[in-house]
Amino acid sequence: MQKDTLEYEQALDAVIEILRPRARQGAAPIQYGDLSSELTRLGHHVPAHAGPMPYLLEDASVRESPDGSLPLLSALVVLKDSGWPSGGFFKLARRTPYKRPGDNMLLWAREIEKLAEYYAHH
Repeated sequence: MQKDTLEYEQALDAVIEILRPRARQGAAPIQYGDLSSELTRLGHHVPAHAGPMPYLLEDASVRESPDGSLPLLSALVVLKDSGWPSGGFFKLARRTPYKRPGDNMLLWAREIEKLAEYYAHH
């Protein structure tokens, strides 16, 4: 699955469609493996920890908030062992245009809170 193919774009749409309702409901984060299973159910083979998954998560956040004004959808995807997002989420959250402040715990807690708040009204 190349990043610039129709298949990738369809998988990206699916990631967003899986994560938006979770954000809207203020639901608990989803583990990578469960997201991978959901994508497979929808016809997209995306391994949990390899291939395009990190790119899909980053692109889902960027597509939803290209200017950095909205919360990052990828905050909802966590590692099974730690229950935390991967390092890629924190790198994205700290780079331009997002520039989220605070230590990892505070940053992530704020992002989850803002997701529920924003998507409850959209």
